[in-house]
Amino acid sequence: MPDNRQTMLRTSLILVLVMQAATLLGDSASAPGGVLGYWERPSKAVLRFYPCGREVCGMIVRLSPTSGRKTDSRNPDAGLRSRPLCGLNIGTGFQQTDANHLVGGRLYDPVSGKTYSGMATAEGDQVTLRGYVGISWFGKSEIWHRVAPIRLEDCR
Repeated sequence: MPDNRQTMLRTSLILVLVMQAATLLGDSASAPGGVLGYWERPSKAVLRFYPCGREVCGMIVRLSPTSGRKTDSRNPDAGLRSRPLCGLNIGTGFQQTDANHLVGGRLYDPVSGKTYSGMATAEGDQVTLRGYVGISWFGKSEIWHRVAPIRLEDCR
């Protein structure tokens, strides 16, 4: 039967290992850097990339101040044209290959009403989001910048 010192030593060692593992793995949603988080488009609209099940999704959390639109009025499905843009998931099905990369997703562009294949690569406080048809060579990239978290309730 181990004495108290051995038990305390083992418990301490386990706690240290658990704390180190938690630090190394981290919570990628709140960790500085990486692709998850809040990103501002050049238009000043803000998108949040966040885990949704086993995938990563992208939701509009702030509208562009120059847009003037509050609903998905350009959606090809007439039944969806009255849904609000605030809170709309425009990025779905992304797989996170590492902290800085999303692949295999779908991007809905509420400006054109079209949906594209998509990928995202984060470097520091900017993310390059690429939408394309077919293969990624036939697409367009846009650089977005990290911003502080925005509450969906404040979306306007």
